[in-house]
Amino acid sequence: MSLMPPTPDDTEDTEHSPAERAAAASRSTWVSVAVNLVLTSVQITAGLLTKSQGLVADGVHSLSDLIADFVVLLANHHSQKDADEDHPYGHHRYETAASLVLGLLLLGVGAGMLWSSITKLEQPETIAQVHMAALWVALGALTAKELLFRYMLAVAKRVKSSMLVANAWHARSDAASSLVVGIGIIGNLAGYPILDPIAAAIVGFMVSKMGWEFGWDALHDLMDRAVDEEEVEAIRRTLADTPGIQGVHDIRTRKMGDMVVADAHIEVDASLSVEAGHEIAVEARRRVMQRHRVLNLMTHVDPWRRPDRDHDRA
Repeated sequence: MSLMPPTPDDTEDTEHSPAERAAAASRSTWVSVAVNLVLTSVQITAGLLTKSQGLVADGVHSLSDLIADFVVLLANHHSQKDADEDHPYGHHRYETAASLVLGLLLLGVGAGMLWSSITKLEQPETIAQVHMAALWVALGALTAKELLFRYMLAVAKRVKSSMLVANAWHARSDAASSLVVGIGIIGNLAGYPILDPIAAAIVGFMVSKMGWEFGWDALHDLMDRAVDEEEVEAIRRTLADTPGIQGVHDIRTRKMGDMVVADAHIEVDASLSVEAGHEIAVEARRRVMQRHRVLNLMTHVDPWRRPDRDHDRA
């Protein structure tokens, strides 16, 4: 079971409209709400009744998933707002902000789990023997979370949403935590009670680590991080293939939620009129925005002269 989330650029090449992405995000997130609502209730209740700290910790993690789902729904709603005077590029960074909130939420939940587990480990005589029912609940939660993860990640890849990727991997982290909790419960039932709070501590560390990674990644995106070189090269090829463009340089990009804002210098024949050069730039912009997840492209037209013409001048 891998715990390393893919980058949003690992998704398929098919583009989807903002409305399609919003609808897909809403559907998948409501499915997650239903699953997490059931799991939170069952895990915490069963954990208290069976005296399993690990299962209670897992239930708290499911509760954090439930809260995260509502954060995603809120961000998904606001990110679809049209551009206005204060936000000329739209509200796409609501998604990035949501990913940052998800990361901070995971980090806080994980730290709380670690503290609770360490406190329990300092007093091993207070660790109770768990009931067999705790194991069945943990295995049921593991199955439900793994299925939810696979469903949500498939949707996230299809519509190219980093926010949904973050939320899907949040579900995977909970599936992994259920696995660890199950192992801890088995150890407790086998006569090693200390394994239950150890499992809870491991879950806390896993959740904290994933929260840090998501939060750090979102923070960089909010600081205008560029897209990867592969996507920049794809934009460069689209520009270079536009009729009338003789060269492309100084392409710069920055993320705007799951979209991209870019600017580039394009070279056109110096003998062309200003109007002709402008038409080439307009066509280049249209092609890039049609073929890539580019929200806006600013072009700077540079004059280009044939080498033989420069030689004749000399």
